[in-house]
Amino acid sequence: MYDAIVIGARCAGAATAMLLARAGLDVLLVDRAALPSDIPHGHFIRRHGPARLQRWGLLDQILATNCPAVTSMISDFGDHALGADDLTVDGIPLGVAPRRAQLDQVLVEAAVEAGAELRDRFAVLDYTWEDDRITGIVGRDALAGAEVCERAALVVGADGRNSGLARCVQAPQYQAAPTATCWYFSYYADLPCPGVELYGRPGRVVFLFPTNDELTGVFVGFPTGELAAVRADVEGYVLTTLYELPGFSERVHATSRAERFYGATQLPNFLRRPFGPGWALVGDAGCHKDPFMALGICDALRDAELLATAIVDASSGARPPDEAFASYERARNEATLPDYHVNLAMAQLGALPDPHLRLRAALRSDPVATRQFFLATEGMIAPETFFNDENIGAIIAGAGAVPN
Repeated sequence: MYDAIVIGARCAGAATAMLLARAGLDVLLVDRAALPSDIPHGHFIRRHGPARLQRWGLLDQILATNCPAVTSMISDFGDHALGADDLTVDGIPLGVAPRRAQLDQVLVEAAVEAGAELRDRFAVLDYTWEDDRITGIVGRDALAGAEVCERAALVVGADGRNSGLARCVQAPQYQAAPTATCWYFSYYADLPCPGVELYGRPGRVVFLFPTNDELTGVFVGFPTGELAAVRADVEGYVLTTLYELPGFSERVHATSRAERFYGATQLPNFLRRPFGPGWALVGDAGCHKDPFMALGICDALRDAELLATAIVDASSGARPPDEAFASYERARNEATLPDYHVNLAMAQLGALPDPHLRLRAALRSDPVATRQFFLATEGMIAPETFFNDENIGAIIAGAGAVPN
């Protein structure tokens, strides 16, 4: 019998398994896919993600997959391009964007090195129960073929937004909102992109960032109401959007697309209750958000740490299980809900509010304040040190503008 079975060996599940194994728990990590393998998801890691990977001793391994550190950013919402370089703090970069095969492999190898048992190509078919408590899984190994039953004190669903475990236990949803955007993306060679670039236009958003093997990821978002039209002519819609950005006609014509277009279209927004008798949820299984702010992976890593702490506390007797898991849900919600609501508003693909535009206009002539703005926005310095009335007022006044 295992202390924990983790279903899903991608970023949330592999990180959870690694942390539990490092704490001395007996962990089985399963995934239906053959690993390593890529998946068509966004993969820019920002905010608290790079610092957490550094603390776990994994950031250098990710960079060693021929994935560059992202230390600069440009954003343009139709007003002007606002940018800053040297966006590092204590050697930790603003972001990193490894392809999912490379990222997940680093995390899986760390979990196995810590002592977790890995079974990939393993499909979970059902769950075992005692009264109202989940006690294990029934699954089939693709190589062996036979069904097996494995038992555990806790089964963790890290199996994505369409989580089979969440469906089985009927985990309640809350703060739910329907899909706002659809995304299409690909990878380009010979498209110089030293840092992350964000372009917002009414009804459109474009992200670019450098990734493995000297490729640049180009992600374009559209309102979900345009899905049928975009799907009928993906390349046409993507290129038309890019050509409308300053200087992009020349940039795109000098490149070659290295891969096909991928799509992400069913992107509901919700939180789920992330625990119950014998089960817990982490990553997209517990909280799924529109990709606009690229919060998926960094939040999955954070929630893996929060859940692992709760599991270790409950298994060691440091806290009663109900108290430990309720604390996990509270901590997750306190950390994610402010960004959740901002992200949902941004995903409507409308214009920036006037106060944001006035601040951006004032920052245009102040490179020092612009760097602080990006660092604070990314949480690399305490946000309140920049986003306070006194500082914002001084920036706007110094630019000759009049604050509201």
